[in-house]
Amino acid sequence: MPLTVGVIGPEDLVHKVVAVGDRAGTARLLPLPYRHEDETTERVAAARSRADALLFTGVVPHSLADAAGVLDRPAMYVPYNGATLLRVLVELLRLGHDVSRASIDTLREDEVLETMTEAKLPTDRVRVLPYRPGLTSQDIVDFHLDARDTKKTRVAITCLGSAFQVLDQHTHAVRLAPSRHSILATLQALVLATAGRHSGDAQVALGIVDLPPGTGADARLPDDIRVLGGSLAELPDGRRLVVTTRGVLETATEQFTRIPFLDALASRHGCAHVGFGVGRTAAEAEALARRAVNRARSLGPAAGVVSMVDDVDIVIAPDAPTGTDPAGTGPTGTPESPALLARRVGVHPQTLDRLRELAAADGDAGVTAHRLAEHLSVQQRTARRILKRLERAGVAVPTGSRQEGRTGRPPIVYRVHL
Repeated sequence: MPLTVGVIGPEDLVHKVVAVGDRAGTARLLPLPYRHEDETTERVAAARSRADALLFTGVVPHSLADAAGVLDRPAMYVPYNGATLLRVLVELLRLGHDVSRASIDTLREDEVLETMTEAKLPTDRVRVLPYRPGLTSQDIVDFHLDARDTKKTRVAITCLGSAFQVLDQHTHAVRLAPSRHSILATLQALVLATAGRHSGDAQVALGIVDLPPGTGADARLPDDIRVLGGSLAELPDGRRLVVTTRGVLETATEQFTRIPFLDALASRHGCAHVGFGVGRTAAEAEALARRAVNRARSLGPAAGVVSMVDDVDIVIAPDAPTGTDPAGTGPTGTPESPALLARRVGVHPQTLDRLRELAAADGDAGVTAHRLAEHLSVQQRTARRILKRLERAGVAVPTGSRQEGRTGRPPIVYRVHL
């Protein structure tokens, strides 16, 4: 069955992308046009149960969705590159316009200057406003009108439909549109990335549930593991085996940050250990699951571990770990070693050191996923996952939210105690 790709952007560009993509036949395209980019998150929500991936017609709606934290599947945007700009410049020259006095938004300044230099066009009077997160349609309009009034530019070249609608009433404005080549290249890359992710999601995930000897069968366990959508079997040694897939496991455990039934098992039996193995084959997954549950038993009366290939182990503590307070201390109030805390959180000790640096630098301001992503040079979804693990480990506490000068849902602020 072909993948379904939701296409999000202004109506005219969505129709262009769908028309080009349909001819390529690489995926089934679902048009999700908006009237204004502020409706981006609504269109993403509309695609939730209908699309395997999302293709945005430009960087602006993609950035808005990313900032709002709603990108839960593979997503890319069609770039506006130098070739796209060159095509517009040639058309403007053909119509007699002075392109040496132009204001251009969204594109990188170096890309604009390089394109015009290669075309042997002067650049000293060209003004460029590269896109950055938080830049609004009004900011773009103000930039072009200010360039017209102060720098005497003659033409405004914009990538944003809502800005073009305003600018077209006040100055000579041209709107960039993605080229056919850019659409096809991006769509192909997105389909390949989505297919690869689906392949990873379909990896075998086996879990071993280890309860104290002599407890007998747990009649409630089948209900507990229903969230994993898998089956339950008994191993020769009396332990229970859970069969599922990586994609389901990752979702049910909130990106490997919690095991939803671990607390319930521990409360019924005094202690409980759960180990999951994720592998390319059932045999590999079972071997990893045995390694995971053995490690979980060494961590305390209740613990879970997810083991993957390449010696990657993610330690998952109970939702309310006994004897651990938000300051990161152990059972008797003694400080927990950095190495042990790193294993419990499931991050590298060096990552924990850099987290400590950031928490100290930000002080009372707290830490957000955006700040953490910048500090660690990772994607925001990775930063959110790390903060969630810190919260589960009891060393990060959400204290509120702040806007940070960006559009979309305000990010959560965490007080991190390391």
